[in-house]
Amino acid sequence: MSDTQDASDDLSGLGGFFFYVFIIHPCTAWILRPGRFERKKSIMYAIAFLAAVAAIKSGVEMQARGPNHYQKLGVSRASNPLAIKRAYKKKSLELHPDKNKAEDASDQFDAIKQAYDVLMDMELREVYNKFGDEGIKNNKRYNENQFLVEVGIFYVTWGLMAFMLTLGKKSGEARNWTFTGLVVMLVLEIAIISSSGNPLPSWLFPTWTEYEIVWLLHSLFPAFMNGCRSLGAFLYVDLDAQSRQLLLALQEQGKDVLLVLRDVQISIQSMHAGGTIAAGSTTATAVPVGGGGPMARATPTGKLKELQDRLQTSNTNVAQAVKQLKNDGNKGSSSMGFYLMIIGYIVISYMFSS
Repeated sequence: MSDTQDASDDLSGLGGFFFYVFIIHPCTAWILRPGRFERKKSIMYAIAFLAAVAAIKSGVEMQARGPNHYQKLGVSRASNPLAIKRAYKKKSLELHPDKNKAEDASDQFDAIKQAYDVLMDMELREVYNKFGDEGIKNNKRYNENQFLVEVGIFYVTWGLMAFMLTLGKKSGEARNWTFTGLVVMLVLEIAIISSSGNPLPSWLFPTWTEYEIVWLLHSLFPAFMNGCRSLGAFLYVDLDAQSRQLLLALQEQGKDVLLVLRDVQISIQSMHAGGTIAAGSTTATAVPVGGGGPMARATPTGKLKELQDRLQTSNTNVAQAVKQLKNDGNKGSSSMGFYLMIIGYIVISYMFSS
């Protein structure tokens, strides 16, 4: 890859970052706005939207990069020199300027000749697979210290960006998801670049080089990060607010108990004062309600029944609040990021061992 292509990739990465932060993130927040769709549908629509945008954007960028050497010759990265030689002969006959009447016939023929020269040289082929055209141009070789410095700069930079974009209580889960994805991507990149041979199975992107797969991971990360931000904010549950709600419910229940007990005490005192309760009697006379009108039975038993009804209603409300608090607490304290990391490690190990 040329210096111009490198600069283009840097600008593309920076442009992609601003594209997702200032355009895609607000659009996703609009989809996830409470009340716009049902909760499950909102999540499905947001994920589908983010996946479609990431796929289209990466596809357009990959198309702009043009075909690699394997695609120019129509072979896979697992092809042996004999298969490459046969493919080159076939392509050279098709694209030779004497037969190819296109205006850029000479350029097309030179491109397949360059691809053939690189892929037939096993050392250059290894460099091309790991570092692309830039590695061929600069005669680059794998150096562990240099590789770790380059990887460290990239991941520290994106780690700081992710941390800054996920500050605040609402973004706690989003931060966990983002850094989990960053760690999985780091492990995958180190496994791909540091391996002596080709670690990828032949069925996975058969014409792509390791360099292009790492580029794809880097290209998709901004989409992943902003998806985590949007979904994390949407799924956030304020446990402090729910705790306050529970305490208020308990406070209201206590007030109801005190009010009814006070009414019972007043009723008993009223009946004693009126001489309506004889020794050993539990009956009471009718007491006018509101200073006249229909008569109501105001007995301690009736007041206790009213207290029981109020306590049952209050207990139901408190039980619901406690249940929701426990469920949301379990969600908030779940180790989803850890489990996703473990699954990622298992998938990566399976891919490289097969």
